[in-house]
Amino acid sequence: MVRVFVLYEQEPDAERYEEHAALCRDVPGGTFRHGKVFGAPMGEPRFPYYAEWEFADRDAFKEAARTEEFAATGKDANAMGIPFHVQFADVS
Repeated sequence: MVRVFVLYEQEPDAERYEEHAALCRDVPGGTFRHGKVFGAPMGEPRFPYYAEWEFADRDAFKEAARTEEFAATGKDANAMGIPFHVQFADVS
């Protein structure tokens, strides 16, 4: 399984983020989730908002990453104007 996770440095506006989430749900082959980060072991969380895609394997991820839908999510994320960090992980 492959997980793509996005950590936002600020919590996005809920209505605007729902527009973004709709684009993310259109990416083929993945399951998209997102939500507010409510805590951390010591103090306030560094990243107050989180999103992720889950793909069955690397092939499914690579196929999705080549789509127009996937590219549109990156462009839209940048347009929101909130700094974010994207990471890719193998999940076993």
